[in-house]
Amino acid sequence: MSGMVNISELDCGGGLKFGVAELDNPASLNALTYEMLVVLNEALRHWQDDHNIVGVVIHGVGDKAFCAGGDVRAMYHVMHEAKSSDHPDSKFHATGYLTDYFTVEYQTDYLIHTYSKPVIVWGQGIVMGGGIGLYIGASHRITTPTTKLAMPEISIGLYPDVGGTWFLNHLPQGVGLFLGLTGATVNATDALALSLSEHILLPEQKAALFENLQKMSWEDVEPHQGVTELLEQLGKKAMYSHPSNELIPFLPAIQAACQYGSLSEIYDQIQAMAEPVDEGEGKWLRRAKQTLKEGSPITAHICYRQLTQFHYESLADCFRLELTLSVRSGELGEFYEGVKSRLIEKTNQPEWLFPNIDSVDPAVIDTLFTPLWADNEHPLYRLGLDDSLEGA
Repeated sequence: MSGMVNISELDCGGGLKFGVAELDNPASLNALTYEMLVVLNEALRHWQDDHNIVGVVIHGVGDKAFCAGGDVRAMYHVMHEAKSSDHPDSKFHATGYLTDYFTVEYQTDYLIHTYSKPVIVWGQGIVMGGGIGLYIGASHRITTPTTKLAMPEISIGLYPDVGGTWFLNHLPQGVGLFLGLTGATVNATDALALSLSEHILLPEQKAALFENLQKMSWEDVEPHQGVTELLEQLGKKAMYSHPSNELIPFLPAIQAACQYGSLSEIYDQIQAMAEPVDEGEGKWLRRAKQTLKEGSPITAHICYRQLTQFHYESLADCFRLELTLSVRSGELGEFYEGVKSRLIEKTNQPEWLFPNIDSVDPAVIDTLFTPLWADNEHPLYRLGLDDSLEGA
């Protein structure tokens, strides 16, 4: 997969600037290659330390997607090589690649969450998986009327990572578990209601945003407040273009289905949720139910444990947990099978390791959650310990 991040700086006068990072991989809906993550990470670190940089804007090329996720095709090919070869170096290489990829991805996500300057993310179109990882930690999160946010990992046998253990647990009770189990999309209006986003702007206002950033007198304005006021002003022009809610009408039913019970009970409660008589109104819920039904039973168990046993972990600890989960998921084979079926061969008939959630061996899930490293040897050991946020 080709792909790059275009790095530039927006001159705001008086020597002050905004750093601009543009995800440029439109053929793959701006999916994040390892190289793209490295470039973005380095740019963010540089801008953090540059006193002339007021803040940062992250956006994507094209109008279809901000970012559809991580480069799972590249991961598949590395996993395929390990699976097809008897040479021990192949498995070692696959584990090393997955460790390196997810380490720099989670470092970048964490850096955005903890950034000292305003980070504006223009979340137009598809914002999913790894795209949400970049989006959710930003201080200023923008959607457009066509934005669709989702964590659809259950369809490919991974799990809601990129900090999902943390941010899904901070949604209203039951909602995070529902989104993780069903991969359901969240539109711009629902995202605003759930505080997943903060502003809805029109696609054509993107140029106006950049122009206004350049016109602001940043010497006289606190940067976070200045960006907020600017986005609120621009948002007034989009007030009558907000899409109709899709999730919020089902919020009481979602919470009733997902707050209590075993995974099996919650599965049944989701499937039993009443659907509106109107065909159009029920489409969103039917799709969510179907995704859960066809998704990885192992993913469902991972997600259930994330959202029921890790409410109080710090953001840094959640990322450390997820690095173990991600590498172990790559080694297990469920993730490999999901990507092969959905994206490579496109049969859409993955042969999951277990036929349903009731048949999953709890020992398999226990192993996935078992740390791969001692605490002081973890690649993300330094997250939260100092301002460098560098891996050990």
